[in-house]
Amino acid sequence: MKRKLISAIGVAGMVFSVAACGGDGGGDDKAGADGYAGQTLTVWVMDGSSPDQWQKDLATEFEAKTEAKVKFEVQQWNGIQQRLTTALSEENPPDVFEIGNTQTPAYAKTGGLADLAGLKSEIGGEWTESLNESSVYDGKQYAAPWYFANRVVLYNKKVWADAGLKGTPKTRDEFYDALKTIGDKTDAEPIYLPGQNWYHFVGLVIGEGAELVKKDGDKYVSNLDDPKVAAAMETYKKFQALSKAPKDKDEATPQQGEVFAKGDVGAFIGMGWEAGIAIEANPKIEKQIGYFTIPGAAADKPEGVFLGGSNLAVAAGSQKQELAKEFLKLALSDKFEGQLAKLNGVIPNKESLQSNLEGNAPAEAAAPAAAVGGTTPLIPEWAAVENAPNPIKTYMTAVLNGKSPAEAAEQVEGEFNKRLAQQQ
Repeated sequence: MKRKLISAIGVAGMVFSVAACGGDGGGDDKAGADGYAGQTLTVWVMDGSSPDQWQKDLATEFEAKTEAKVKFEVQQWNGIQQRLTTALSEENPPDVFEIGNTQTPAYAKTGGLADLAGLKSEIGGEWTESLNESSVYDGKQYAAPWYFANRVVLYNKKVWADAGLKGTPKTRDEFYDALKTIGDKTDAEPIYLPGQNWYHFVGLVIGEGAELVKKDGDKYVSNLDDPKVAAAMETYKKFQALSKAPKDKDEATPQQGEVFAKGDVGAFIGMGWEAGIAIEANPKIEKQIGYFTIPGAAADKPEGVFLGGSNLAVAAGSQKQELAKEFLKLALSDKFEGQLAKLNGVIPNKESLQSNLEGNAPAEAAAPAAAVGGTTPLIPEWAAVENAPNPIKTYMTAVLNGKSPAEAAEQVEGEFNKRLAQQQ
C-alpha cells in the first residue's frame, strides 16, 4: 500500500501458506565476544517507514555493539504479501522484517514468524497494550509493536470562526453540536463524511466495546447483528446526515482531502497526512487547517479509532535469530523508537515516548486515542473480508439508505460468513 507520511494499513487480499525453513537459531548465529563479527543482518522495511537518518544511526550503533553489519532493503507495499510469503519459504529469508499489524496473525498461523516471548519480557514491559495486541497470536508473542497512526478530525479554522465557534469539542455531543452550528450559521458543509469511510466505523465499533466477528463453534461468523455494532452505526449515521457526501463511496472516491481543499467544508475525519492532499490542491488552505482528537462519549475518553501500523518480526527460518533480537533491542529502544516518532510523526509503542510528537499537530491529535484504539479482528480469516466489494461497506450504505442495522446485517451475513470460511 502506498504510504504518504502516515498511513493506516488495512490488509486485503490473500495470504499464502508459509513453509518455514530452519528456525532453530542454529547456523552461523553464534553469540559471544566476537560471535557476530563479520555477519550481515538483512532487514526489510517498507517504503517511507524508516528515514535514512534513522537507518544510518541505528546501523552505526548496531555495528558498534555487535560487530555485525545491517543491510536495509526497502520494499514497496504493492504486492508485499505474496513477496514476503515467498521470501519466508526460501532458504535465506530476510532476518527481520516490517509487517502490517493486521497481517501479523496470518503469518504467525502459517509458521513464518519466530517466537519473541523472551524479547517481550526483556524490553516490552511498557509497550502500550492496545498497540501490542496485533503482535500476539494464540497467546504467543510473534512480533513487536513498532509504530502506529490513527484518524483525527481535520477542521477548517475559518469556517469554524465564521460560525462563531471557539475552541474544539471534547465530547461527541459537543462535536455534533458544533457541526450543527456550522450548518445553521454558514453556507459550508458541516462535515464531509462519505457513507463508506469504514475504518472510522471500525473505530466507533471499538469505542462501543464490540467486535465485527464472533465465534460460532470452531469458526468465526459475522457479528454485525450485535446491538453494540448497531449503536456504532447509528452514531455514524447521525453524523453522516450532516454531510452531502455520497452514501455509496469511500473517503478516497473522491479524495476527501481534495473536497476539503475547496474551503467550504467544516471538517472531515482522516489521517493527518491527508492535509497534504488538501494543501497540494489548494496551497492557500494550509494556514486554515487545524486538528483535534475525535471526541468520545465522555470528555475523559477519546472515541475509539482503528490503529493502523507496523510490527517488526523475525523470520522463523532465519539462521541469525539471536542477532536479529539484538537488532530489535536497539530498534525498539527509547532512543530509536523516539527518533522514529519525531522524524515520521508516528505514534510510538510506549505512551512515555509520545513527548517526541510535540510540535507535530496531527500526531499530537492522534496520540491520545492510541490507548483506546484497536484493529479489525486479529484472525487469519479476516484477510478475505476486505476484498472488494467489502461487505462492511455494503452494510453501511444499506443503513444510510434506510434499512435498520439488523436488516442490513442480515443482507450481508451470507457473503461475510462465506469470506470468513475461506481457507488461508
